Amino acid sequence: MDTPWLVLASLALGLVVGAGFATLLYVAAKRGQRVANVVTPRVPDGVSQVLDALESAGVVVDPSGNVIKASPGALAMGLVRDGMLVSEELRNLANEVRDHGESLTREVDLSRGRFGDASLHLDVRCARLGTRFVLLLAEDHTESRRLDNVRRDFIANISHELKTPIGAVGLLAEALEPAADDPEQVRKFAARLTTEAARLARITREIIDLSRLQAADALHAPELLDVDRIIVQAVDQNRVAAEATGVTLRAGGEKGTQVYGDEALLVVAVHNLISNAITYSPPGGRVGIGVSTSGGLISIAVTDQGVGIPDEDQERVFERFFRIDQARSRHTGGTGLGLSIVKHTIQNHGGEVKVWSRVGRGSTFTIRLPEAATPPPTTEQLALPTLNGSHSEDMSHDTRTAR
Repeated sequence: MDTPWLVLASLALGLVVGAGFATLLYVAAKRGQRVANVVTPRVPDGVSQVLDALESAGVVVDPSGNVIKASPGALAMGLVRDGMLVSEELRNLANEVRDHGESLTREVDLSRGRFGDASLHLDVRCARLGTRFVLLLAEDHTESRRLDNVRRDFIANISHELKTPIGAVGLLAEALEPAADDPEQVRKFAARLTTEAARLARITREIIDLSRLQAADALHAPELLDVDRIIVQAVDQNRVAAEATGVTLRAGGEKGTQVYGDEALLVVAVHNLISNAITYSPPGGRVGIGVSTSGGLISIAVTDQGVGIPDEDQERVFERFFRIDQARSRHTGGTGLGLSIVKHTIQNHGGEVKVWSRVGRGSTFTIRLPEAATPPPTTEQLALPTLNGSHSEDMSHDTRTAR
């Protein structure tokens, strides 16, 4: 008699348990939906389009400090890497705005890269974007801050170096008149005048290049660049000089690497290193140019088999107008500015340049630059000539040697 009641009681209990379990599943699903919404936040409508159109740096940060949108300018300045703000000062500024809700404007000095003393001077405006996000806008005012220093250095460079060829031109011009009746002497003085005039023009051009680099206007609009293309152009420009001394140029290493920067300036920097290596290599020697990547860095190494650099001079080779061998520099036409141009170019790109050398064994100059933080654009790749071969390719006569 009690069996039907037991069956009914069991069914009722099953319905209650099933309903409770279904309720728990529904609540869990709703919670999971909310968690998913937090993990995959969306930028408010229209903000992405505005950031893509910005020439300056703009970054949107979520409540966890993750960068969910960055303008091309922010990536080019190196403010963002691996989905996070690189600078702790910028992260703290975003947290302060998120916690207190008030917009802030500050001047921030940031390292331009992992190496060297080059820095960015930014005016940063930080404000809430809706209820959950923080927007950072940064304007680069480095050039205006450094302008006075550049003018001072420019005047110092001129007074230091130009007085020598200017004095020589004056003396040779005075010597021409008494030698008017001696054609041989006139030809000799004229040849010297031509040499000194060319040296004067070269020094003037390189001082202007160096001053432009120090003014930090060289990277006004950084572009995504192929390192392969930079190497090809730099090697190409040194072909005539290499063949004239029987030096073989060989290039190799990793392909397809990219950096942000100014292509013309980076070509000049690599060209200067190759030109230097050729100048100080013995006839029939070999100069190697290799590219490698490690830890988000791209290394470009230029190695020669030349005379080498004494240990006490290796820290000074990047100074303006410094020459290891004054007599050889006069013979080769070196100005002492080429390696200084390399140094400032690479620092302005957020990198560093180092030298390894042993007297009698040769030298290796290595440029290290931050690898581009974004994948390459979906455009057809340029066809690049093969670098592996005996000598390099065609060259424009813009040699900028130093030491």
